Amino acid sequence: MYHDVVEGSGDVYAVTPDAFRQQLDATAQATGRAPGTMDQPRDGDWMITFDDGGSSALAVGEELARRSWRGHFFIATDLIGRPGYLDWDGVRAVAGLGHVIGSHSCTHPDRMAACSRDQLMAEWTGSAEVLARELGAPVACASVPGGLYSHEVGRTAAAAGYTTLFNSLPTQRLDSIDGCTLIGRYAIRRDTPTGDVAAAAAGRPLPWARQRAAWNLRGAAKKIAGRRYEGLRRALLARR
Repeated sequence: MYHDVVEGSGDVYAVTPDAFRQQLDATAQATGRAPGTMDQPRDGDWMITFDDGGSSALAVGEELARRSWRGHFFIATDLIGRPGYLDWDGVRAVAGLGHVIGSHSCTHPDRMAACSRDQLMAEWTGSAEVLARELGAPVACASVPGGLYSHEVGRTAAAAGYTTLFNSLPTQRLDSIDGCTLIGRYAIRRDTPTGDVAAAAAGRPLPWARQRAAWNLRGAAKKIAGRRYEGLRRALLARR
C-alpha cells in the first residue's frame, strides 16, 4: 500500500520517486512476476495499491505501465481537483493506462469506523456513483480511508455493491464479509527499507509480523485516546 510518490514531502507515507523505482526493481526481482489485480486474480498474487488520488498518481501509473504492470488506485471523490490531488482528466488518464480505479470514500473520514451506518452508506454509494458516471464503468473495489476498519465498514461496502475491500490490516490472510472479499495490506512509509518492501511482496513473514505488531500497538492507543488520536498523531508527525 502506497500513498504519494513525491520529492520533499513531510508526509510519513510519501516516498521519493527514486526510492519508489528502487522498490519496484527489488520487488520484481524478489517476486519474479508482475503484480496481479482483483479483476484478474491468480494464485500467489501480490498486488500494488495507491490510496487518496494524489497528483503523483499519474506519474506513478505511467511508471507502472512502462513495466507492463497494473495497479489499483483508490480515489476519494470529494478531493478530486483540489490542490495536491488529481483532477478528473488525471483520473481518466490513470484508468486509460489500464489500472484499476476504486473508491476511497467521498470525504476520506479520519475515523471511518466511527461513522454511522447512514454515513457509511453515503460514503460508499456516493463515491461509487460519481466514479461510475465519470469513468463510464462501474467500480467493484474500494479501500478503507484512515485504516480504521470495522465489521460495519465492511458490511456497508458489501451493501453498496463492492466485491473487494482493501483495508490497512497487515495480514496476508484473505477474509470476506457478506460476499465482499477483504484484503489486508503492507503499508509503505518513507522510511521503509527497500528490502522489506520486496520481502513483503514476496510473502516473507518477517516484515508482515513486524508491521502487525506495530499495528496492534497503535490499535491499543486508538482505543485509549479515542477521537483525540488523530490530533495527537498529526502533532507527533509534525514534530518528527
